[in-house]
Amino acid sequence: MCKNCGCGGAHSHSHAEGDAHHHHHHDGGGEEHSHRDADGKLYSHRHEPSGTVVPLEQAVLAANDGVAEANRHWLRERGIVAFNLISSPGSGKTTLLEKTLDALREAGIPTAVIVGDQYGEVDAERMRNRGATVTQIETHDSCHLNAEQVHAVLEQAVPAGTRLLLIENVGNLVCPVAFDLGEEAKIALLSTPEGEEKPVKYPGLFAVAALVLLTKIDLAPVLEWNRELCLANLRTVNPEAEVLEISARRGDGLKPWIDYLKHHITP
Repeated sequence: MCKNCGCGGAHSHSHAEGDAHHHHHHDGGGEEHSHRDADGKLYSHRHEPSGTVVPLEQAVLAANDGVAEANRHWLRERGIVAFNLISSPGSGKTTLLEKTLDALREAGIPTAVIVGDQYGEVDAERMRNRGATVTQIETHDSCHLNAEQVHAVLEQAVPAGTRLLLIENVGNLVCPVAFDLGEEAKIALLSTPEGEEKPVKYPGLFAVAALVLLTKIDLAPVLEWNRELCLANLRTVNPEAEVLEISARRGDGLKPWIDYLKHHITP
């Protein structure tokens, strides 16, 4: 259960339409409901004893967006561009970031990384000693980072002189999408083992991503991954997104990715 989404509750169930609903009964007699629609978007509201429905999602996201704007202003004021990397667990985010930090260090681009995981610093430890400042945020019972968590560490996580901030969000295709962190853009990663259908099954992320990285492309022949179908599915939900194919393990496609980051850094 995710306290930052407003989906805390005492019990949950699924309806025939496939929507999952969560209910939380309050001591005052009200009942809080949260559910996700077919696109994975979270909606929350509360029924008071009087029958009045009080929307919660709007308040939660409005508060988050206010802090996100403060983060964005802080970063822009210092000439720092930030990207929010979102994907399923196991898509290859951390391996890609290891190779990315090595390349950025060679290019002389001061970089910082914020890593979101529910528990532990396994991914953060892998990225340390690669020329970047790496800061871990443990989200515990939350399935995503929020703007307040990022705001709380910005001063220490992003030293003076930093040009690029890469945020590795918690592995999840749904919840992180709704929470602006103050980034310039969201970047989606989709690995070939996940299949070609993910963009149409989880359209929220892919619809807002400025860039989609198709990772583990070296496995495509073994998996008989259908490139044309995957691209067609991506274009169905986002005709404008840039797409790069990459294998962090072999280094295929790494240069276009690094060039993309360099291009967006403020001169």
